[in-house]
Amino acid sequence: MASSSSSLILNFASIYSLYTNCITFSMGLIGNALNILVFTQLKCFRNNRCALYITVESICNFIVQIFSLIFTIAPSIYGEDAIDNSLNWCRIRYIITQTTALIAYSMICFAACYQFVSTNYRFNFRQICTSRLSKYFVFLSICIWFLHSLIFGFFVGIQPSLGCVILNQILVQYSTFFFYPVLMGFLPIGIASLFSLLAFRNVRRIIRRQMPVERRRFDRQITAMVLLRVVFFVLLTLPNRSYRIYAINTTIDKTNLLQYAIVQLIQAIFGSFVDLNYAVNFAFFFI
Repeated sequence: MASSSSSLILNFASIYSLYTNCITFSMGLIGNALNILVFTQLKCFRNNRCALYITVESICNFIVQIFSLIFTIAPSIYGEDAIDNSLNWCRIRYIITQTTALIAYSMICFAACYQFVSTNYRFNFRQICTSRLSKYFVFLSICIWFLHSLIFGFFVGIQPSLGCVILNQILVQYSTFFFYPVLMGFLPIGIASLFSLLAFRNVRRIIRRQMPVERRRFDRQITAMVLLRVVFFVLLTLPNRSYRIYAINTTIDKTNLLQYAIVQLIQAIFGSFVDLNYAVNFAFFFI
């Protein structure tokens, strides 16, 4: 009975992951591609630093979705055991998904911070974020997060009953108490939420400043886009981060089929939230 129930749950989780990945991939492919084209080709966006952050985030989102689709389809082609027991596949997955996710999260925070600074009524504040400084932030974040994920990749391995897991106990503790709850959880959520709300407040007061009407409308539009992005970011990221903190401290034995099947289903559902987070840029093009 337990075996048949676990098989049904695993089949449903597999089908759910496949279809949700295909849907979010299609949305993200169109939305992120349109964002990249708009923010790189339109003259009004070319010298805008916030547009640079959104463009880089869209590129990272696109890469994440491609590999997410590969990770979903590959087990059905090569078999679940072949993928779970491949050390190279395990390391590549950790490095690529962590690097692109951290860069994307950084770009969201940078965009929110930039909008707060660029819409501030103090002239000295508005002069802080230059084009050169923005490019430096982007380059630095790419280098830091790649090296960070590369270190993780060296300390992951395959355990027969657990699959691809972190083997180093120091990294397990780091992931439990800092990486997932802080670095990929409450820190970017808090920074992005705070500065996007402050930027929204600045925009509401922007009518008092002596500025052309077109510039005011442009600032309001970009700020609304960033604020909406942060709202989706918080709603779609927070559940998965909470689950990851639980999962990394809970050992699931694959010999317990029912428990393993339930965990796989929960992981598939929360994973679809994360995939949708990388695809919501589909809506921003229409703003």
